Amino acid sequence: MALRVRQFDWGATPLGPIHQWPSSLRTTVEYMLRSPVAKVLLWGVDGVMIYNDGYADFAGTRHPSLLGSKVREGWPEVADFNDNVMRVGLAGGTLAYQDRELVLRRHGRLESGWMNLYYSPVIAEDGKPAGVMAVVFETTQSVLARRALQDEREQLRQLFEQAPTFMALMQGPEHRIVLANPGYRRLVARDQVVGRTIAEVLPDAVAQGYLRQLDEVFRTGKAYSATSARYTVAPPDGGPALERWIDFVLQPLKDVDGRVTGVFVEGADVTARAESEAAMRATEARLRELNADLERQVLERSFTRGQVWRLSPDLLGSVDRHAHLLAVNPAWSRVLGWSEEELRGKDLLALLHPDDLEMSRAAFYSIDASTPALRVPNRVRHKDGSYRWISWVAVMEGEVIYGMGRDITTEKIAEKELESAQAALRQSQKMEALGQMTGGVAHDFNNLLASITGSLELVQLRLERAGVSDLNVEPLIRVAQQSAQRGAALTQRLLAFARQQQLDPRPTDISRLVLGLEDLIRRTVGPHIAVEVACQERIGSTQIDPAQLESALLNLTINARDAMPDGGRLRLETLDEHEPAGDYVTLRVIDTGVGMSPEVLGRACDPFFTTKPLGQGTGLGLSMIQGFVHQSGGHMQLQSEIGRGTTVCLRFPRHLGDAHPESGPAAKSNEELQTPPHQRESVLVIDDEPGIREVIALVLGEEGYRVIEAADGHEGLEILKSTADIDLLITDVGLPGGLNGREVANLARAMRPDLKVLFATGYAEQSLIGKGHLDAGMLVLRKPFPLERLTAAVRGLLDGVDGG
Repeated sequence: MALRVRQFDWGATPLGPIHQWPSSLRTTVEYMLRSPVAKVLLWGVDGVMIYNDGYADFAGTRHPSLLGSKVREGWPEVADFNDNVMRVGLAGGTLAYQDRELVLRRHGRLESGWMNLYYSPVIAEDGKPAGVMAVVFETTQSVLARRALQDEREQLRQLFEQAPTFMALMQGPEHRIVLANPGYRRLVARDQVVGRTIAEVLPDAVAQGYLRQLDEVFRTGKAYSATSARYTVAPPDGGPALERWIDFVLQPLKDVDGRVTGVFVEGADVTARAESEAAMRATEARLRELNADLERQVLERSFTRGQVWRLSPDLLGSVDRHAHLLAVNPAWSRVLGWSEEELRGKDLLALLHPDDLEMSRAAFYSIDASTPALRVPNRVRHKDGSYRWISWVAVMEGEVIYGMGRDITTEKIAEKELESAQAALRQSQKMEALGQMTGGVAHDFNNLLASITGSLELVQLRLERAGVSDLNVEPLIRVAQQSAQRGAALTQRLLAFARQQQLDPRPTDISRLVLGLEDLIRRTVGPHIAVEVACQERIGSTQIDPAQLESALLNLTINARDAMPDGGRLRLETLDEHEPAGDYVTLRVIDTGVGMSPEVLGRACDPFFTTKPLGQGTGLGLSMIQGFVHQSGGHMQLQSEIGRGTTVCLRFPRHLGDAHPESGPAAKSNEELQTPPHQRESVLVIDDEPGIREVIALVLGEEGYRVIEAADGHEGLEILKSTADIDLLITDVGLPGGLNGREVANLARAMRPDLKVLFATGYAEQSLIGKGHLDAGMLVLRKPFPLERLTAAVRGLLDGVDGG
């Protein structure tokens, strides 16, 4: 750069030839060129640029054209920033920036960069500032690295908080808890555990030996695991003790020198599984006891035609070596309906269920005089054609086999019910865990979409205001907005499956709703499918979200259409039903399509399961409908048979009251909601997503509001506690740091009773918001949202036309 400076034609610049430069300029340039740090001298009121090799590297492809140029012309994209630098520097002031973000065109395109910048005046011979020296340290890589690390930590924190298992981190030999997720706090029945030792907060765990296990892991550095371990929780309020069964692992954490510094605890509450296994073991023990008793009775009884033979409730009898019945007692008639005459000489194996025949025949022909006793259960046909489960015990004497059978049909039914209950429990646990994970993912995705859609709307708005129409970017913006809208629709399906979507329940007449959609349904399925509508009159209403029911009905209609490619019949029915659990109104969708096999039917409501070709279905339709129905207090039933079609029943609790009209409550007009804002009105925005905060702040700032930002609930509360004027609070609901948006709003209302509140949330944390029951002056806005809806909601709240 020293060579370039000497060879440059400075006579064409305001500085003039080098030999005419004042000594202050020459000395400063000479000093700067020898510096290994990136520096640029901005000389004169125009800030003519002279720089060294370090700055040349920083400038990228803008070098060497920057040399001798005026700083405003050299870096037009940051002209306002450099105007301020020259104004302050030539006035004798200094400036310093840490990790300042500037958008520069250094490599043929605009890109963000971060840097530490230091500006100081250069004094001329007359004692006045004649230029500004800038020192530049680029920090882009370190900033991006820190942000990536922060993002990674935030992702880990969210995984930690949303995990369906329990997790905790303990440090030091005293096992002080430094992290504990909600699952761990639920397990120990205590909320305030962080910062306290195990001995302080969980004396019940100490008494049960868990502290000794932690000590051993910390001392030896070896992990410890346990399955179905018993843990009795003593609630701090003195309530009854809770017995839990847990699977867990204690994992030692070590520093770089290999020393143990803490213990990580992770596990799952398997109480339901343990109780099911205990019930199964009890059933098995009972069956073993029963079989032992049967064996004893067979061996003790002589099968004489005495009182035991006549009165026994068990099937007593004898067969020859070919399984022909020789004698039977009266219990055969009582249990199986056959008379003694009908059974004598009959082939016993011919009465068995076909699925049990092979096993029973092999067992029968394996018995001989050396066999202590044969035990086998099988199903025996009743005279009416049904089957009863019989547990047999038999012994052989000579060529005759004597046996006793006990009717265990009731026990078998109970055992099958237990297996079904266990399977249902496992499915429920799987779906609950998947639902939690899905809800968290959808929440994060909605936050991202809110930033994207908001930024796209701002870009479009600013292009329109600037009168820019020749860049052909509107189609690109429109494609991006449509993609974001599809993403928002997908997250709504995910939230519906996770039962976390925000509903707008109101008394609804489902017969009226179905009739209102009849024309649309007929057009949707096409002329090759006959549509029948049978809606019961005066069916009563149900408290549901009518828009979600419309979506569910259209989804089921499309499924039915796809199941009848060659035509068929679609029937829609509504009716009243009375069940022991209460009164219901029911919607049935019946088709004559291809139907589903039992295997497909069993998985039909699993998320992402579909039988449609790739790209023709997300597999979220039925799971979304099931989530909506359950969230509305109802239940869904599927019936299907290959070649005969499918019936879907949606049952909702009956509501005592009149239904709303189809049009629903009257909405406020845009004219009512979009009155000009007052310049003095202030809005506090609390959201942990920086992009969302920035978009909201930009939009409301352009509307004339004064915007204050906060990244979490605690920071927002500090602002609310101050004397700052705040007219409206906009807050996310799922905030980090242990203080959610609803709690912030409640605390804010306690301090500022007239404060208006707008909840802007990525997923409907209804348990936090209050299941739709909001106080006056509160509204909910679901992300992602159009900016017009945001400004309308803000204006409506501030003008008191929110509807409460």
